[in-house]
Amino acid sequence: MTATFSADSGSRRAERLRLLAQPIVVLVVLAGVLVWAFSRDLDDIEKRNLNASTILDLTWQHVKLTITVAVIVVLVAVPLGVLLTRRWARPAAPIVLAVANIGQAAPSVGLLVLFFLFTGHIGFWIAVLPTALYALLPVLRNTMVGISQVEPTLIEAGRGIGMSATAVLRRIEFPLAVPYILAGLRTALVLAVGTATLVFLISGGGLGVLIDTGYKLNRPTILVVGAVLTASLALLIDWLGGLAEALLGPRGLR
Repeated sequence: MTATFSADSGSRRAERLRLLAQPIVVLVVLAGVLVWAFSRDLDDIEKRNLNASTILDLTWQHVKLTITVAVIVVLVAVPLGVLLTRRWARPAAPIVLAVANIGQAAPSVGLLVLFFLFTGHIGFWIAVLPTALYALLPVLRNTMVGISQVEPTLIEAGRGIGMSATAVLRRIEFPLAVPYILAGLRTALVLAVGTATLVFLISGGGLGVLIDTGYKLNRPTILVVGAVLTASLALLIDWLGGLAEALLGPRGLR
């Protein structure tokens, strides 16, 4: 027991250290790359793409798409995951998970192109919807796993003191499932950031525009800045997810 307690304490300390160090390292690297890029002798094409206004605009497009995807995923996957853990709805769970698996198993480029071909439109929402479908599975699966792992004795105790099924879900099952749900959302957000780099293909904007421009026009500086910005955004969102897990989980499990 002592060894287990020591290992748990060490793991928690390492996680706290990571939560402290990760944003600092990311911001230092990002600042270094931006200073390197802006200190170079840029040509006209590079100046049009590497300026504060363009970078902030493309970054905001990327963040806005990621936030919108997160809201859609939470509003769809969490209630659906809870519903599928109810006894009367369990037979439908394999079908729903199979559909969600198809969404994630399909290449993200393929999903974007299929939505474009199906709708005949381009733009923000045509980028958001397939990205949300791609990011749905981790939250859906983790919601189901989180609720299913709650000890039956806790549920029976709640019912024994007069709680309704809804009260048991709200006060026992869901709070204990929160760490699993947050872990799934953390994964979904990182997936969304990565997939969002491809939405420029359907005029969805985002930091993929810089990556594509740098690649097509053979401008390594633009390419590096776009790639580092995207990676930094993914790491910062992962950090925010870890912070949420640490702060929002049940107190007894922190």
